[in-house]
Amino acid sequence: MMQENILGTEKISKLFIKFSIPAILSLTIAGVQTMVDGIFLGNFVGTNAMASVNIAAPFMQLMIGMNMIVGIGGASYIGRSLGEKDFKRAQDIFKSACLFMLGLSLIVACLGFTFNQQLATFLGANEVLLADSATYIKILALFAPFISFSFILGIFVRCIGKPNVFLFSSIASFFANIILNYVLIKQLKLGIVGAPIATGLSFTTSFLIAAIPFIKKSSVLNFFTGTFNLKFTGQLLYNGSSEGISSLATAISTFVFNMAFMEIAGEDGVSAFTAIGYISLFASLIVCGISAGIGPVISYNYGAKLDSRVKQMMSLSCKVAIVMGTILVFTIFLFGKYLILLFVSDNQAVLDLALHGSKIYAFTFFFNGLNILFSGYFTSIGDALASIIIAICRGIIFILAGISILPQFMGISGVWMTVPVAEILTLLVVFFLFKQRNLKNTSSLIED
Repeated sequence: MMQENILGTEKISKLFIKFSIPAILSLTIAGVQTMVDGIFLGNFVGTNAMASVNIAAPFMQLMIGMNMIVGIGGASYIGRSLGEKDFKRAQDIFKSACLFMLGLSLIVACLGFTFNQQLATFLGANEVLLADSATYIKILALFAPFISFSFILGIFVRCIGKPNVFLFSSIASFFANIILNYVLIKQLKLGIVGAPIATGLSFTTSFLIAAIPFIKKSSVLNFFTGTFNLKFTGQLLYNGSSEGISSLATAISTFVFNMAFMEIAGEDGVSAFTAIGYISLFASLIVCGISAGIGPVISYNYGAKLDSRVKQMMSLSCKVAIVMGTILVFTIFLFGKYLILLFVSDNQAVLDLALHGSKIYAFTFFFNGLNILFSGYFTSIGDALASIIIAICRGIIFILAGISILPQFMGISGVWMTVPVAEILTLLVVFFLFKQRNLKNTSSLIED
């Protein structure tokens, strides 16, 4: 099998480039799909339409969270199974993940389509934003199965040594989204209706391309062999649960920040947070891409008991994350205004709020890269609990504590400062967990 030779024998630096770069590009492209909606709506419809998309964003984030639970959890389990040369188990895990995802995405599609008004209200839409937010959720929900499979197949394709497939599908999806947004929003004047149609169809394009390798029966993972196994499904869901918690945390924090900004600065505050959120999403997806790309490599080598290769990959990845984080901070300080102008071109109040916030929020990128990498590392080696702890700390506990305390003393600056503080505190937790794991491994070696 091609992937066994590549993942277990090829030079680590080559594997890093071969797997992480396509994953970075793929995740970044996939993640900015709603950003494309924001750019077109913000420039051709208005900042309220862009804010409506951000109000609806937790619905999309929850869908992505489901995909990440199944995809990352399954890929970790599949990778370790392939490393142990258990190809039957790997195929059964793949089949179980696909069937479970199909059922879950159909349920989400029905709920989102039927209860869009209630969801938009729950997510914080006021009278000004409710109709547009509900419409966005209703239409996007129809594409839930295609969005889900575009993600999980894109993750699984790396397990069979074909990381470029998801890259090609993501590029096609990205250009489809731009063209469709231009036609539906700019030319046909469909406004908020056109944005989710464009995004949904672009993810459908990605799904159709990502599915191609799994149609071949000769592939180690394919749609036709293997059986559904409830036990494997439970294990992959537990293993990937930290990724789901991360997405749930993103949804919760977006909701909390929207509420905080709505209270302090109204719709302008939400629009400013939306613009910064898009920039932050792009930056975070770079490190998430590294984590997703190296995940199958770590899982395989961990399963094959090639520990030195696991350490080499993590060391290289951490160095890259630190350098990229530093570059991002300086980029925001030097060129933040021009980045924000991509989303806000006609509202000086929103621009001023976003410029102020970006210089505080930027410090997030010094720390969040390492947190994301180590959360992915623990998932890849099957230590779901450690990964869950990191996800809960950085996305829920420290965020809720910060948003409750900091604005009391610092006003709107305290809201912006919540995320950097949460990342710093989480990094301390990461160091503790990694140290504890090393002590446990050392103890095991001594006992052996």
